[in-house]
Amino acid sequence: MTFYTFSEQQLRGFTENVFLTMGCPQPDARLAADVLLRSDLRGIDSHGVARLSGYVRLWEKKRINAQPLIKVVHETATTATLDGDRGLGLVVAPFAMNIAIEKAKTYGSGWVSVKNSNHFGIAGYHSLMAVEQDMIGISMTNASPLVAPTYANERLLGTNPMCYAFPAGKYPAVVVDMATAAAANGKLEIAQRANQAVPEGWVQDAAGKSSINPNQLKEGGSLLPLGSDKDHGSHKGFGLGATVDILSAVLSGANYGPWVPPFVAFLDPPTDPVGEGIGHFLGAMRVDGFRPAQDFKDHLDNWITRFKKAKTVDPEKQVIIPGEPEYNSENERKKNGIPLIDAVVNDLNELAAKLGIEGLS
Repeated sequence: MTFYTFSEQQLRGFTENVFLTMGCPQPDARLAADVLLRSDLRGIDSHGVARLSGYVRLWEKKRINAQPLIKVVHETATTATLDGDRGLGLVVAPFAMNIAIEKAKTYGSGWVSVKNSNHFGIAGYHSLMAVEQDMIGISMTNASPLVAPTYANERLLGTNPMCYAFPAGKYPAVVVDMATAAAANGKLEIAQRANQAVPEGWVQDAAGKSSINPNQLKEGGSLLPLGSDKDHGSHKGFGLGATVDILSAVLSGANYGPWVPPFVAFLDPPTDPVGEGIGHFLGAMRVDGFRPAQDFKDHLDNWITRFKKAKTVDPEKQVIIPGEPEYNSENERKKNGIPLIDAVVNDLNELAAKLGIEGLS
């Protein structure tokens, strides 16, 4: 496995060009590229430019509308439901978060559910939009049905990520961004490209037996909920995944559970949908709706400082604050470039050749 390093500017230009070739308006192409590049910069390689071919594939199948008319279909002072018109979730979700932020500016909080959308990248991108306004940001989405509930060997839920982001003072924001499955499917894709086994507890085969084969999902297996199995708290991961599915889809009118249209190539969309597209849920809460924002940030700084000083089992290690590794990665990669494995580079160059645009070199 060989790594190649590209500048943020180079990957950003390439990614934007892909979306423009799909027919996205310039502002949408720029925004979609920004969401994907933020993922790569923050070290979440599974959700960055490596996913580009997936978006193009769905666009070719007419499952993504490159020029959506996003509209509010239900609204109150503090809530709204959006129809994403089959647009890129990379564009629809920021649109929704902006509405949540504007409502929060006026009323203290804003909550937006979304239907008829597609894969929205990393949840952290959308939550951090609220942090920039001294707000607490919340974002979540349902996803391809790849996860088996506790005790089951049937794929009924997605990895269904959720993110909570909190503004701090002298420290970076605290960002709790995680899948509610034992691992995100993108991590399996990375293992497949690298021809590596995955850790025990991530997946099970079609019979419900534990496996370390990263290709197991293509062979009828399933991802496991956060907690891995019934003896290690998988019911908690199942409960979190269910919460995301209900808020994102049952609430908005999107598809839920096994009816979610998949992003992965080896699954076909269901022929009996119960809603429209996939769903998201986004929220913003003004910190100063609870206490002065600076007081909150000062005390969150104090919280972080105390946790960083925690006694550890290994004196060479320190407690890691949620979002800290991603913040450090973003600073490092902005300066030194973004590494991509050769399999991803080859995939992107093949995509460029198919679209008739300049590849990576």
